[in-house]
Amino acid sequence: MITPLDIQNKEFKKTLLGYKSQEVDSYLDSINEDYEKLYKENIELKDKIGILTDQIKQYNNLEETLKSTLVVAQSTADEVTSSARKKAELIIEDAEISAKNRITSALDEVRKIREEYDKLENEIYMFKTRYESFLKAQLISLEEFHNNFETNKANGENIKADIIKSDDLDKMNHLGA
Repeated sequence: MITPLDIQNKEFKKTLLGYKSQEVDSYLDSINEDYEKLYKENIELKDKIGILTDQIKQYNNLEETLKSTLVVAQSTADEVTSSARKKAELIIEDAEISAKNRITSALDEVRKIREEYDKLENEIYMFKTRYESFLKAQLISLEEFHNNFETNKANGENIKADIIKSDDLDKMNHLGA
């Protein structure tokens, strides 16, 4: 590629019938200025392209890093979610087991109370039956006592009458003797 310096240092051979050297020099100076501007602009643009290419590489690297970070974050989120679900399932399972144990315990307690109630009910029935038997036995005993008393009273009056008769006989025997 031709540089502006090449254009500036270019010398043409002079001939007799050639172009006017002053016009050619003036025209070459004008081309050299324009070319120098374009050349500098081209270098600046190449530098900018280099800088932008480096930035694009950095952005691409950043993009790859972000992608891998997002993949790791998604994986971590999935693991956390899975772990949370498993933990929730364990908590629910423990709660269900605890509830079943409490229900079983409560049912056992109810069964024990029911057994105790039935036992007390039996004891009350047995007490009532025994007490009724006792009272009946007492009534029979009282009735026998009363009957014996009445019999004895009647016998006692008979005995008394016999005693009185016997006393009267004795008196008579004493009198008549």
